[in-house]
Amino acid sequence: MSDLTSPTPRNPFKVLSPLWSPWGMILLIIALIALLDPNSMGAILNIAIHALGGTAPYILFAVITIAYLSASGAEAIIANVFKGREYRMIILAALVGGLAPFCSCEVIPFIAGLLAMGVPLGPVMAFWLASPLVDPPSLLITAGALGWNFAIAKAVAAVLLGLAGGFIVSILVKTGAFHNPLRPRKSAGCGCSCGPSPIDQKPVWKFWTEAPRRATFMELGKENMLFLLKWMSLAYLLEALMITYVPADLIAGVLGGTGPKPVILSALIGAPAYLNGYIAPPLLAGLMEQGMTAGAAMAFMVAGAVSSIPAMTAVWSLVKPKVFFTYMSLGIFGAMVAGFAFGAIT
Repeated sequence: MSDLTSPTPRNPFKVLSPLWSPWGMILLIIALIALLDPNSMGAILNIAIHALGGTAPYILFAVITIAYLSASGAEAIIANVFKGREYRMIILAALVGGLAPFCSCEVIPFIAGLLAMGVPLGPVMAFWLASPLVDPPSLLITAGALGWNFAIAKAVAAVLLGLAGGFIVSILVKTGAFHNPLRPRKSAGCGCSCGPSPIDQKPVWKFWTEAPRRATFMELGKENMLFLLKWMSLAYLLEALMITYVPADLIAGVLGGTGPKPVILSALIGAPAYLNGYIAPPLLAGLMEQGMTAGAAMAFMVAGAVSSIPAMTAVWSLVKPKVFFTYMSLGIFGAMVAGFAFGAIT
């Protein structure tokens, strides 16, 4: 009898998958420039390399900081924020949210554990809104690309957004909204290899006294250095392309000028268009050089951070749709407010 089993069809696009990695995209872009516009190659690479070199000290410091926080288990102290009176928890959750060194899946068991322990939704929402906006690496990357004024304003916006969202949700809960906000879950884990929930850990500040923690520091340092280097290289190459080929009049006409339009439009575009927290600052620097207003840039960044895939996944995986859409609405509206405020003071 002949074998009637058909072979598994091969994916014809699988061979192209390396091109969609950051390094693949960089090589592809350089190859296209060499083919289509070789005369501009030197200028484009010079812009990108110069910008990357200027940000290099921030990248190095960010890598060392995040590796130290993770190796020492500093995440554990954040659990202490969610104790005491609800309004105190909201304030502290908003303040420390931007310093939480969680990976995108660690935050899921962390928040699931808090909600399972009965922590009110208001403080959790404050943490959720503030945390995606700022962390040590992205703060330094933002400062390197856009300046400390922008980076500090972004951190302030994160805290104020967390505070506003936390108190608004707390008031709504007291009126009877968000009854039973959690989705039914069999497990609080995220199914990845990030390790145990930080709630159960205790920080060891002298991490170098323990071999496993030293190994964690070295491994995370290397991993984050490669991660930031590839994304920042791609970001600055895209910025150089933008400066070279995108007419300044076009950007200025859409996202420049005065009035509410640039800020509102940037917040609405930033939410679905955002890529990641490390590639955004260089791209925004390029847009601002082409005529984008400072307020519009802030609105784009805040809205994009709230709507990033890890942030949305964490919220959607744990809570019911009503809570999720409240989170998104608070983030986008808060982005507009942050844009108007930053535009008014710059």
